[in-house]
Amino acid sequence: MIGLYVPGTGPLHRVPAGPKLLALVVVGVALIVASHHWLAVGVLAAALVLYPAVGLPPRHAFGALRALSPFLLVIGVFQTLFGDWQTALRLCAQLAALVLLANAVTLTTRVHAMLELFERMARPLARVGVNPDRVALVLALTVRSVPMVQVAWRSAREGYQARGLSGRPYLLVVPVIVQLLRMADATGEALVARGIDEETRRSR
Repeated sequence: MIGLYVPGTGPLHRVPAGPKLLALVVVGVALIVASHHWLAVGVLAAALVLYPAVGLPPRHAFGALRALSPFLLVIGVFQTLFGDWQTALRLCAQLAALVLLANAVTLTTRVHAMLELFERMARPLARVGVNPDRVALVLALTVRSVPMVQVAWRSAREGYQARGLSGRPYLLVVPVIVQLLRMADATGEALVARGIDEETRRSR
């Protein structure tokens, strides 16, 4: 399972969290600004090659793509029918590439490293009454939630297969969204149970 992978000592593991996240943002902005389908496909291919190149098991890349497949199918079909195939290809390749790259960052970066980075970035916000620790936690949870898509997809697929359904992967979209919402709710309850929201309750 993607979320249980433990960072090792590969070349990408040794890169600090800051440069990795900055590179992710730069690639994302470049893909959106350039807005070209073949560039998006090239970045997607590079993201796939990145996994074995830095010592990440390829199954994590393919697992992430399987989790995305229902969404990619819906986007691709919709854009092809009501737009053009170039736009469909570009959007699907952009989404897949960015998810793969974000997943690679989460797999090679420890949570405490992300928290420290986000906390340093959020310190200036303390001047206007914002808690840097909370901002860091929210950002770290957002980045680390990428692997949850595969877990949600796997759960939805098991229910899909248990009902004897086949050949209609678009039916997985709603169950995956529901599963992600449940995971988010459970994460929120766990944070409250650990006293994360204690300061907010005291201030009311």
